Amino acid sequence: MLVCKGSLTNTMLSALRVLRCNQVVFSAQVQRCLSTQTEGEIRIVKILKEKFPLASSLKVVDISGGCGAMYEIHIESSEFKGKRTVQQHQLVNQALKEEIQGMHGLRIFTDFPKD
Repeated sequence: MLVCKGSLTNTMLSALRVLRCNQVVFSAQVQRCLSTQTEGEIRIVKILKEKFPLASSLKVVDISGGCGAMYEIHIESSEFKGKRTVQQHQLVNQALKEEIQGMHGLRIFTDFPKD
């Protein structure tokens, strides 16, 4: 490990963590270099496909860099039509109730197909 006059700054520690986790930083956002889905992403997609079989679009991204602490979900389903955004998000939260317990955060973006 590097030592800079006895201690590392928070910025240097963050940079080392990013490098160690095989990540690249773009505009203060962490992006994985890998093109494959993580086990967590695959598990969440499976659950959401079962819960929302009419979903026309579904994307799950581990935005914690692959450790499973935070996910971003984009889902478009006709099942959301006529429901307020908060109701749509509640449906997603309910579907992922067990998985959410182990997460630090979850970003949900819902929509329904426009006719």
